[in-house]
Amino acid sequence: MTENSPIPEFNPQGPQLVYVAVADHIAARITAGELAAGARLPAERDLAKEYGVAYLTVRRAAGVLRERGLILTVHGKGTFVVDPLPEDIAPHRA
Repeated sequence: MTENSPIPEFNPQGPQLVYVAVADHIAARITAGELAAGARLPAERDLAKEYGVAYLTVRRAAGVLRERGLILTVHGKGTFVVDPLPEDIAPHRA
């Protein structure tokens, strides 16, 4: 990410559990507007490749995001950013 980006660098070596770090990074992407309300998330296997983590790590991160009310999964269709977004995490616009 760039210096001006509101999205922090993903750091799987940090003090957090890796699945929580993935969930936090995806949540930051949602908050920044990179992943818009109603947008379909990439497949879990694609996200695992993007983040350099195991598929099950992304699956567990998705569970955290569902618990936070940021995403929902529709069987047979995919996983989507909730629409509308909760007011406390609406994208920050300059």
